[in-house]
Amino acid sequence: MTGTTKTAGGNNAYHNFHNDFLHVKDVNERRRLALAEVDRAPFGWYHVRAILVAGVGFFTDSYDIFTVSLLTLMLGIVYYPGVGKMPTTSDTAIKMATSAGTVIGQVGFGTLADIVGRKQMYGLELILIIIATLAQALTSSSPSMNIVGVIIFWRILQGVGIGGDYPLSSIITSEFATTKWRGAMMGAVFAMQGLGQLGAAFVMLFITLGFKKSLEPSPSLATCTGDCAVAVDQMWRILIGFGAVPGCIALYYRLTIPETPRYTFDVQMDVEKASADAEAYLKGEPEGHPDAVTQAITQQTAQKKLEIPKASWSDFFRHYSKRKNAMLLAGTALSWCFLDIAYYGVSLNNATILEVIGYSTTNAKNTYEILYNTAIGNMIIVLAGAVPGYWVTVFTVDTIGRKPIQFMGFGILTVLFVVMGFAYNKLSPQGLLAIFVLAQFFFNFGPNATTFIVPGECFPTRYRSTSHGISAAMGKVGSIIGSSAIAPLRTRGATPGNPNPWMDHVLEIYALFMLLGLGTTAMIVETKRKTLEELAGEYDMSDEEPTATDSTGEVPAVTGPNGGSDDQIRQHA
Repeated sequence: MTGTTKTAGGNNAYHNFHNDFLHVKDVNERRRLALAEVDRAPFGWYHVRAILVAGVGFFTDSYDIFTVSLLTLMLGIVYYPGVGKMPTTSDTAIKMATSAGTVIGQVGFGTLADIVGRKQMYGLELILIIIATLAQALTSSSPSMNIVGVIIFWRILQGVGIGGDYPLSSIITSEFATTKWRGAMMGAVFAMQGLGQLGAAFVMLFITLGFKKSLEPSPSLATCTGDCAVAVDQMWRILIGFGAVPGCIALYYRLTIPETPRYTFDVQMDVEKASADAEAYLKGEPEGHPDAVTQAITQQTAQKKLEIPKASWSDFFRHYSKRKNAMLLAGTALSWCFLDIAYYGVSLNNATILEVIGYSTTNAKNTYEILYNTAIGNMIIVLAGAVPGYWVTVFTVDTIGRKPIQFMGFGILTVLFVVMGFAYNKLSPQGLLAIFVLAQFFFNFGPNATTFIVPGECFPTRYRSTSHGISAAMGKVGSIIGSSAIAPLRTRGATPGNPNPWMDHVLEIYALFMLLGLGTTAMIVETKRKTLEELAGEYDMSDEEPTATDSTGEVPAVTGPNGGSDDQIRQHA
C-alpha cells in the first residue's frame, strides 16, 4: 500500500487509531486491528451519547404507540357526541394502522440501510415520525374528509418511521459498541420504550389536571359537549403533538452521526474512511476526513484484497441458502413473532387490574374522573413490572447472557399463562394482579428485550440491518395476529352477564405460543462477549458449513486467513 500519510489529532483522551495502523500493509489485518480498537474501547461519553441519540428515538416510538388508545378514547368523545365512543371498527383500524406501517418501515428501512448506508438513512425515519405526528395533531374533519380516515393515513406514515427506527437504532448501537457492554448499551436503548410509555401517561395526567374545570360538569363521556368537548379536542392534540418534541431534540445528532466503521470497511470497503470515522466517533465529531488520494488508492486495493464477501442479492440468497444461516434468521424472527402474539394478552386484563388497584373508570362520577383514572391507571401498569424488567435486563444481559434470559423468560411466561388460562375463573382479583405484575416483569426481563438485541449482533455486517428488519417485522405481524385475530375470540358466546366467556381459552392459546418460543430460542446463538466478526463468521471463506454453536451454545472462535484467532489478533493490537 503506497501513498499513506500520517494524520494530525489524538491526545490522552482520544487516541489516533488511524496513525497506529499506517505501518500495516495488509488491508485485512488493518481492518481487524482497527475494529479491535473499537470493540475494546473503554466505556465513555461517546458510548453514552450513542445510547441517548438512539434511545430518544425509541422513547418517541413508544410514546406514539402508547398514546393511540388514549387518542381513540378522546376522538370518541369529540366526534361522536351523544355516544362518547368510537365504533369498534374505527377504533381497531386506527390502532392497526400504526402496526401496518411499522412492518413496512422495518423491512424497507432495514434493507435500505444495508444498501445505501446507516448514516444515509438515520434521521430520515425520525423526520417522517415528526411530520406525521404534527400532521395528526393538526388534523380535523371536513364535509369531504372523515377524521378517522385522515388519522389512519398519518398513523400509517408514522408507523413507517417507527418501524425504520428498530433496525437502524439497533445496529448502529451494536456496531459502535464496545464488545464487553454491547448488550447493556442495546438494552438501554430498548429500555427507553418503558420511559416513553411512562412519559405518555404523565402528559395525559398533566393535561387532564389542566382542563379539570371544563371536564367536571360532564357526568359521562356521552354528555361531554360544548366547553367539555372543546377541552377534550385540545387535549388529544396536545397529547399527540408533544410526541414530536423529543424527536426534534434528537434529530440533529442523528443526521450528523458518522457512518459506522464496520459498514465503511465491510460494504463500502473504504479502509481509510473507516479508520478516520472510528477516530471521529471517539472524538464526538460528525465524520473523519482522510487524505483523498490515499483514500482512493487504498480503496482500490481493498476492493481486490479484502477477504469479505461483497453484498449483492445473489450473495444474500446464497448466504441464507445455508442451513445454519437460515435457521438463525428463523430463530430470531419466530421468537419475536411468538413473543408479540402473546405480549398483547397481558393487556386484556387491564380493566380488572385497574379495578383491583382502585382506578377503574366504571364508578367514575364525571368525564374528569374517567380521564384521570385512565392516566393514573396506565402509569401504575407501566411501573408495575415493565420499567423494572427493562432495566434488570440492562444490568444483567452481559453477565447472564442473551440466550439464558430468553429461555428463562419464555419458560416463566408459559407457566404464568397456563395458570391464568386454566385457573382463570378460580383466581381472585388480587391473584390476577400478582400474575399480571410478574408477566410484565418477565416479558421485559426476558424475550421482549433479547429479541431486539440478538438480531442486531448475530448477522454479518452486509445484511445485519436487513435481517434485523425482517425479524422485527415478523414480531409486528405477530402483534397484529395476537390483537386482531386471537384476542377477539374472548367474546365468543358473550352474554350480558358474561362479556368475555372465552377469556380463559385465549390465555391458553397465548401459553402455547410462549411454549413455542422456547423451541425457537434453541435456534439462536449466544452473543455475549463475542465480537460481531466472530458471531458473523466473516473470516470463514470456505463453502463448507461450520458448526454454528459448540456444546455450550456459543459460537466458536473464528480464525483469520493467516491462522490467527481473534484473541491473538487482540493481543497483536
